[in-house]
Amino acid sequence: MQILTMLLRRLLYAAILVLAVLVLNFLLIHLAPGDPAEVIAGEMGGATEEVMASIRKAYGLDRPLHEQLGVYLGKTLQGDFGQSFFYNASVTSLILGRIGPTLLLVTTALLFAIGLGTLLGVIASRNPRGIVSNLVTVLSIVGYSAPIFWTGIMLIILLAWIFPVFPISNMRDVTLEGGTFRQILDVAHHLVLPAFTLGIVFLAQYSRLTRASMLEVLGSDYIRTARAKGVPERSVFGKHALRNAILPVVTIAGLQFGSIISGAVLVETVFNWPGLGTLAFQSILARDYPTVLGILFFSALIVIIMNVVTDILYRVVDPRIRTAD
Repeated sequence: MQILTMLLRRLLYAAILVLAVLVLNFLLIHLAPGDPAEVIAGEMGGATEEVMASIRKAYGLDRPLHEQLGVYLGKTLQGDFGQSFFYNASVTSLILGRIGPTLLLVTTALLFAIGLGTLLGVIASRNPRGIVSNLVTVLSIVGYSAPIFWTGIMLIILLAWIFPVFPISNMRDVTLEGGTFRQILDVAHHLVLPAFTLGIVFLAQYSRLTRASMLEVLGSDYIRTARAKGVPERSVFGKHALRNAILPVVTIAGLQFGSIISGAVLVETVFNWPGLGTLAFQSILARDYPTVLGILFFSALIVIIMNVVTDILYRVVDPRIRTAD
C-alpha cells in the first residue's frame, strides 16, 4: 500500500514535470536563431517571399509564439506530435522507428557499465592498496577522462581498421541472409563497439563509486560483528556488504540515465547508429522544430520513467526506506 501511494505521488509529480518540459523545450527551440521556412525553401531550390509566406502559414509559423505554444500543447496532449518539416512524415512514426535502436544501445551500455563496474569495485575493495585496486583506479581515471567521440574513433581505428574484428557503422548488415538467430547475432556484433564506447565512461564512475561505498560499509560495526561470529568472507562481501553498498550505484544509475542518452547522440553519430541521436542531429541541422521537440519529449519521458523505476527499486533493495515514507 505504501509503494502504491508513493507511485501515485511520483506519477503526479512526473505529469507536472512533463508539462514543464514541453513548455520549456518549445520556448527554447523557437527562441533559437534561424527560420525553418528558409530551410524548407532551400530544399525546394529557393523561393520568393510569397512562397515563404505560404510555407509559414502552412506550418503555423506565422502565428504569435503563444498561439503556437497553445496549439502545440493541445496536439501533444492528444498524442499528435505534428508533421516533420524536413522528412515530410509523422514525427511519431519517425521516433518510433528510431527509439528501439537507441534503447537497445543505452540499455546495453548501462548494464555493461553497472555490471562490470560493480564487479571491479568489489574486487578493488578487497585489497584497497593492492595492485588490482590501483589498476582499477588508473583505468577508471582514463575511461572517465577520455571524450566519448575520441574513444569511439580510437576503437574504430583499432578494432575496425587495424584489426578488422567489428563493423564500423550501422546496426546490421543489409546483405546478410539467414534466420532470426543469425540476424540477432549480426545486430549484437554491430552493437559491441558503440555500447562499449558509451559504457566505458560510466563504467569508470560505477567502479570508483562501488569501491568507495564498499570500503565504507566494510568498516561498519555490523560487518565486524559478522566476521567475529565466523561468517564466511564470501557471505560478508556478497550478502551483508554489497547489498548496502549497491544503493548509491542504483541511485546514480537512475539519475544518470539522461546523461547516457545525451552521450548516445555522439556515439550514434560516430558509428552511424540509426537511433534518436542521429535523427536529432539531422533534425537540428535542418531546423526541424516538430521532430526536435518530439525527440526531446520522448527523451525526457524516458528519463522521468527511469527515475520513478529507480525510486521503486530503491525501496525494494532497502526495506528501511519503505518504513520511512
